[in-house]
Amino acid sequence: MDSFCQVFDERLREIESYLELLDGLEQQVQQGIPRFGDNGGKITTEQQKILYSSVYLQLYSLVEATITSCVNAFCQAITLKSSHPHELSIDVRREWVRFVARTHTDLSYDNRLESTLNMCDMLLRPISILKIDQGGGGNWDDEEIYKLIQRLGLSIKITRQTQKDIKKPFKDDKGALALIKYFRNKLSHGNISFVECAEDITVGDLRDLTTRTSSYLREVVNGFQRSIDAYEFLDANKNTA
Repeated sequence: MDSFCQVFDERLREIESYLELLDGLEQQVQQGIPRFGDNGGKITTEQQKILYSSVYLQLYSLVEATITSCVNAFCQAITLKSSHPHELSIDVRREWVRFVARTHTDLSYDNRLESTLNMCDMLLRPISILKIDQGGGGNWDDEEIYKLIQRLGLSIKITRQTQKDIKKPFKDDKGALALIKYFRNKLSHGNISFVECAEDITVGDLRDLTTRTSSYLREVVNGFQRSIDAYEFLDANKNTA
């Protein structure tokens, strides 16, 4: 199994393990006020909500780790298979130039000249390392993932049912990944408390959210794997694999 597939499975198992803990806690609540041991302190409703809110952070971490691992594996495959930039597909070549020449960044005259010279130098020698500006920047959701796939020119397709599930409003008219991104940013920037974040949420809801998210991400991971195996990063006219 490839390492980026392992990263996804390992991170998902952590979340599922955490949900098992929350399941046990919710069952204790149904039987009365839960405690730490027979004579220990009470677990308050506030503490329970704080634990629930943490799932949003864990799920966002899963999203970002998955995309980062996919892109890193994609770049690694490029360096192993291709020798020169001209062998790359036009979309990947564009992303390579975008990263090396920093065309998406406001630069001073000197820095712009240095970036251009650096790109010219790299054009004259075999590819030793390749990086792609994956974007996201704390705002990963299905829309951003779709944009990344389009930028790289990959043929990754999400099944109709999975696409429907990820877009279906989960709360506040937001789909699963959009809601995860929303609460992650609200919590990270201190715009909402952990208690407020978990209002009207059950473990069942969090499991549903996890299922929708993991199903979508698994298709993305499998899609990246197929694209790598098919050498979609190469110019079709030069692909002799």
